[in-house]
Amino acid sequence: MTARTSSDGDFDRPILTVDVVLMTLLEGHLSVVLAPRAIDPFKGKPALLGGYVRVNSDADADATVARVLSEKAKLKEVYVEQLRTFSGRKRDPRGWSASIAYIALLPLERLEQAAAGLVLKPADNPGNLPFDHNAIVGAARDRLRTKGAYSTLPARLLPPTFTLPEMQQVYEAVIGERLDQSSFRRKIAELGALEPIPGETRRSVTVRRPAQLYRLAAPITLFDKRL
Repeated sequence: MTARTSSDGDFDRPILTVDVVLMTLLEGHLSVVLAPRAIDPFKGKPALLGGYVRVNSDADADATVARVLSEKAKLKEVYVEQLRTFSGRKRDPRGWSASIAYIALLPLERLEQAAAGLVLKPADNPGNLPFDHNAIVGAARDRLRTKGAYSTLPARLLPPTFTLPEMQQVYEAVIGERLDQSSFRRKIAELGALEPIPGETRRSVTVRRPAQLYRLAAPITLFDKRL
């Protein structure tokens, strides 16, 4: 790292990176997508998708995240939102570092087109991850569960079209509790957050009648109270 001089004396530039907590649902459980690290430190260990901010080409941290997802996971047009910044002199053995962490959500089907070598681990127990990635995963999981109780954010884990039973299953997986079906459907209807797709239905193995297909009417809708 190159030293600079300021009125306060010499200082080194910190390592600046982004880390992406890419989450999906696997067999009804919230899971995080990891990739083996290609370089030291911790070469070969599963870790969050991340990378350095390229000051000469990345317009901002959002652009860095889009590039990282494209280069390391072969994924584009993924829903992301900024979580928080993790920083300190002990989080990276290479020196004082700061990482801008993001949450990214996508349905499991999208991972079929992703890069080879990605690993899915339970968000509640992803194993012993390098750096402070366990803390980042925990913060992302808690944010999703909290915000999921009062917004349509969990619907980003669904495919573009879905049924109400499928949507409720996703909410229950994210929040970690069973929801009353009537109350859930009433709240969703009150929000006007969904658009029915005329003439489109899907048959379920658990329901005899074909269920109406819906899509999100707006990217993120906030509820006036918790589900």
